[in-house]
Amino acid sequence: MSEHTTGTREEWQAARDELAKLEAEHAELGRKVTEQRRELPWVPVEKEYAFDTEEGKKTLSELFDGRSQLLAYNIMFGPDYGAGACPGCSNLGDELDATRVHLNHRDVTLICFSRAPIDRLIAYKQRMGWGFPYVSTNGMDFAFDFDLALTPDQAQQIPEITEMVENPPEWLEDWGRQIGAKLEDGLREAPSFIAFARDNGTVYHTYTVTAPDRFVAPYNSFLLERTPKAPPEEPRAWRKDEYPD
Repeated sequence: MSEHTTGTREEWQAARDELAKLEAEHAELGRKVTEQRRELPWVPVEKEYAFDTEEGKKTLSELFDGRSQLLAYNIMFGPDYGAGACPGCSNLGDELDATRVHLNHRDVTLICFSRAPIDRLIAYKQRMGWGFPYVSTNGMDFAFDFDLALTPDQAQQIPEITEMVENPPEWLEDWGRQIGAKLEDGLREAPSFIAFARDNGTVYHTYTVTAPDRFVAPYNSFLLERTPKAPPEEPRAWRKDEYPD
């Protein structure tokens, strides 16, 4: 049994009351961050994009599916990935379908992007049992225009990436084998949420957030924050059909 402080119910309640004060401060800060996030200026998307979808080519406006807001998660699944999408991104993808009905009724369409070709996205979607629209940005500038991916030259200019490529920790080497790609290719994808709004026929880019921001993490990781034991520090993840046990 791991060592941990034990105490009486009264001691627990006193400590819990102190924690509640900090949690309240955290919640208030989160509310202020949300307000400021919604005050960001909207930037018109003037460039035309044609996305590959399961139903054929679609414009960015058509991806809204008749609603005024579009929220998309960019799954790390580059064209060089030979074994499937990032396992961590796949964990997040596993949790998206259940919430779509609620978002749809609040004027929000939820989809996912990846740079791998559409036929590979469809096959992976079927393997994972996903129902959300999965859209390919392969062969177009969209992912690079919105910082959802890096070109090889851009990646080489980022010291953190070059360090990971040249001296990868064991968990990252395992990750490279899981996706079936060289690290210099695999690490060029940016797991991100990106939001757009549509108003009077114009599409606007409103927000992007990229890992390691906590918002770009599977919901199970938030649940684990409320459990007694901390998870391992190494960011290892497995696809739901590949757990070692």
